[in-house]
Amino acid sequence: MALSCSRLCSRLSLIRLSGLSSNRTTNGFYPLDISHQSRLPLCRYYTSSNVRRGIGRYVSSRLQRANAKYEGFLKRRFPRFYQLHHTFVQGFKMLFQDARDARRIKAKMLVDGVKFQDLHYREMEKLRQFRRDLIKAIPLVVISIPPFANYLVFILMYFFPRQLLIPHFWTPQQQLEFRRFYHSYRAQRHQAVLKELEYTSHQVKNGHLRGLLKNLCAKVQSGGNPKVSEILAVKSLFSGAPLAVDALRSNHMRYISSLLFLTPRLPGFLIGRRLNSHALELLQLDRALSRLGPHQLTDSELRQACYVRGINADSLGTNQSREWLSQWLQVSSALKDSEVSLLLHCIVLLSANYPSAPSRN
Repeated sequence: MALSCSRLCSRLSLIRLSGLSSNRTTNGFYPLDISHQSRLPLCRYYTSSNVRRGIGRYVSSRLQRANAKYEGFLKRRFPRFYQLHHTFVQGFKMLFQDARDARRIKAKMLVDGVKFQDLHYREMEKLRQFRRDLIKAIPLVVISIPPFANYLVFILMYFFPRQLLIPHFWTPQQQLEFRRFYHSYRAQRHQAVLKELEYTSHQVKNGHLRGLLKNLCAKVQSGGNPKVSEILAVKSLFSGAPLAVDALRSNHMRYISSLLFLTPRLPGFLIGRRLNSHALELLQLDRALSRLGPHQLTDSELRQACYVRGINADSLGTNQSREWLSQWLQVSSALKDSEVSLLLHCIVLLSANYPSAPSRN
């Protein structure tokens, strides 16, 4: 089309130069009395960019039509496979939307000079969750690149959804089921963390603080829920040895890694760095959430915030979830960066005995 436009313009120029009569009209040519400006829109209309856009719209509409027919066929003939296919497609849409949001936030940080700790809570949480999802989703994306490889992805989705897929590719029922599974896995490490904390308390030189820490561990181990004041009374112990993150024993750090769903199969010094990095990130999230206010969260955001901090709120009422999150924020708002080890232990101290099935609102 671009070549045809160029030829048309050149032929019009030749006709004008040859001095043809302005009153003569030839089929397919302009009269000579038409001004130069009136001929430009025709050439401009048939530019290659317009042609490419037109072809792109045509191809896109045809593909959408074919995809709609394909999904209709699957829904009628293979309803279970259609559910997997629909979950797969919607999951990629959500993943790509998260990628666009993360790119926008990164650009904002780069252009405006905004630091991570100064971001809005939702932007901070989006970046945090996208990084974790991306690490787990990369193998799935690579597998689905070759032609017809999406059928292999469907098989993996069907047999190993929890191990291989991120929440974008889980059905609503799977999301509830897998959250229960992971929370149960996390709860199995509660007693191990408490035993390590109790063992380390013997190394505390200050007799008064040592007694407070032992009483705190005993209360949680006996099924009680500690008060915020009882937790904050021992916060100074977690800023240095023996309870700072980099001073904990290797087994102690590995148990805490399981609370954050981090792999414990790493050398001790690497686990310590990862724990400290995640703890600082969680503390910054808490500060951003305090600025926003827990009451501003939607129900899904509230459940996610509670889940990240150690409790499964799927079976809790909204008011109870907000009450628990408010207690968590009271603790975190009183902590310095050097005391983040206490924040990691609060995943056990505040959630180990919290009611699992209270009455709903």
